[in-house]
Amino acid sequence: MNPVKESIVFNGKDLSLTTGRYAKQADGAIWCNYGGTVVLATVVAAKGDPVADSDFFPLTVDYTEKFYAAGRFPGGFLKRESQPSTQEKLTSRLIDRPLRPMFADWFTNETQILVNLLSFDPNCDPRVMSITAASAALMISDIPFNGPVAGCRVVRKNGEFMINPAVSDDEDYDIDITVAGNYDSIVMVEGESKEVSEEDMTRAIELGHQAIQPLLEMQDKLAKQINPVKRAEVARVKDENLEKFVHENCEEIVKEALSTTEKLKRYALLDEAKAELVERVTKKIEEGADFMNIDEPQTVINRAKTFFDDYLKYAMRHQIITENRRIDGRDLTSIRPITIDLGVLPMTHGSAVFTRGETQSLGVLTLGIGKDEQKVDTVTEGSSKRFMLHYNFPPFSVGEVARLKSPGRRELGHGNLAERALSAIIPPKEEFPYTVRLVSEIMESNGSSSQATVCSGSLALMDAGVPVKKHVAGIAMGLIQDGNDFYILSDILGDEDHLGDMDFKVAGSKDGITAIQMDIKIKGLPKEVMERAMLQAKVGRMHIIGEMEKAIAAPRPELSPNAPKLCQLKIDVDKIKDLIGTGGKNIKSIIEETGADVEVEQDGTVTISAKNQEVLNATIALVKSFTDDVELGKVYEGEVTRIEEYGAFVEIWRGTTGLLHVSKISDERVENVNDYLHLGQKVRVIVTEIEAGGKFKLSMKPGDFDKDWTKERPARPPRPRDDSRNGERRGGDRGGRENHR
Repeated sequence: MNPVKESIVFNGKDLSLTTGRYAKQADGAIWCNYGGTVVLATVVAAKGDPVADSDFFPLTVDYTEKFYAAGRFPGGFLKRESQPSTQEKLTSRLIDRPLRPMFADWFTNETQILVNLLSFDPNCDPRVMSITAASAALMISDIPFNGPVAGCRVVRKNGEFMINPAVSDDEDYDIDITVAGNYDSIVMVEGESKEVSEEDMTRAIELGHQAIQPLLEMQDKLAKQINPVKRAEVARVKDENLEKFVHENCEEIVKEALSTTEKLKRYALLDEAKAELVERVTKKIEEGADFMNIDEPQTVINRAKTFFDDYLKYAMRHQIITENRRIDGRDLTSIRPITIDLGVLPMTHGSAVFTRGETQSLGVLTLGIGKDEQKVDTVTEGSSKRFMLHYNFPPFSVGEVARLKSPGRRELGHGNLAERALSAIIPPKEEFPYTVRLVSEIMESNGSSSQATVCSGSLALMDAGVPVKKHVAGIAMGLIQDGNDFYILSDILGDEDHLGDMDFKVAGSKDGITAIQMDIKIKGLPKEVMERAMLQAKVGRMHIIGEMEKAIAAPRPELSPNAPKLCQLKIDVDKIKDLIGTGGKNIKSIIEETGADVEVEQDGTVTISAKNQEVLNATIALVKSFTDDVELGKVYEGEVTRIEEYGAFVEIWRGTTGLLHVSKISDERVENVNDYLHLGQKVRVIVTEIEAGGKFKLSMKPGDFDKDWTKERPARPPRPRDDSRNGERRGGDRGGRENHR
């Protein structure tokens, strides 16, 4: 095939889709140029007939970034790409979700979509363009795909909307979402915002839908040039007698199950019913029943199980449509009962358990300092995060046995959504310099554990005393489509997510939306239905926030006593070298002595983290000993480090020593310094004179504490004698830092 190409100018940048030149053995391959960004999207599906009687579509989507795309070496010891980064996994989900519902229902062949970032232009985002490239690869292939689909990123700053801003642009947007759709409908939405209204969010989604229209048109033009022959549907053998038999034998048990509110009991009923159905079908076959005109009993049994699942889906949806009643007896808008427990983990920095129905999340907060920030180093991003949220989904939460493994895409996606939702209320670093980590341990799951994570995280923040100004809560909305009618469900159960047509999650405060995510299983969602769902979600969110405020309405007045004590100092940039010392000697000595963490930034900001206030105060004093200048007329608490005939040397900071002359020890005449002072004694002194070289003199005479030494210059005391044996002279010795400051 000769190369075929379609080009447009999209958002002021050249965009082209080319096929027939590279990766020609794939079922479909698109070389996508967007400015200086290049992605290669390929798709391959297993040959042969679809798997019979399967309701599972084995689709795999992988997005990978090559470091050479940005002219960089991979970090670490191994100089090659290995495990995909979190960002790559999240982008893979971003591509998967709008494409998955667009495949033909009957198509169950194993399918793999690979998108490789080969060249990276920071001005052209490869992640959202990968949705378009992958869709185009499917459009030109023989795979039955009901596209096209395209995506774009929509942001807003100072009231002005922009499409596909530069990846390197770190502007502070109040709306930042990714929108994917087809010609008529929205298919997927995901993103974050800073407490914006439902109307503003709807406007952003509309603009995104308008923006992708040229991307859809160019895919259609490319496909018309290729004119691929799509795989033909393999007609399933449909046995109405078997379907009728299944319905007659499961109607009562399904009706009973749909009136059982407890999930595990309901599942047990359905498992028993399915097992009994298999026995009855097997018996009928043995009696000579000729279902489907097939001699293979296992094929008949598999089809019977499929009919059972189809009837369960129908019955659940029919009950909602005709009776306005859901599985657990609620109407369409009711929220499940909520309970909240605060401070359940006594030794952590903050904790809370949020329970909504049979969904339960334990939120645990940990506070740290700058070194605890998450370093992000990918091809498209290099930064650090001071707020992170990690989501864990152990198998016991759904009553299952499974091998523990590293977080999968689902866990990463749920955690990312909750992190986005709560990031809007995390105080800025200038106000709250801690690094913040939230962990959500899902203890039970039956519908929207990601939104329960938002709630438990908000509660844990307040339990720890983090100065957040308000609560953020999340809710998951469902949808049942019946022809042109749409039934929107608030706070959906797991079964309603599985058997329904939409999973629409909205999180926010009382003042607006902070995060949004929508996935649908139908071919698209009309705008007016999405608007209704968003407004219904707001009502549910307000109810949940009300329950959370009953438990704790504002942050605790003090940080948790278990949290590290943190302080930030500002020193002159010129003093940084004094604090660090040769080879880090000084700062290492501080850390070793106190056990505190000390971080120094290039602008002179010093961050100290200590386990308690006593250690913090000691560390502050040590830092100041290397960075502060002695002030004339200031009172210090010092320690006597050496006694001579002419006076004593008092260390007011580590290594910073001044002379306390014999005439400044007492109002009385001092004949012998040892009669008044001894080594190691703590004394209160005032700085009375600072000489040109930084040497300074002290006094502990009561009358000198009342004088303003910045205005009067006292008479110079008699010059002390030299001591040729040790080289000592007024103001200290030549071998140390004494009297140097």
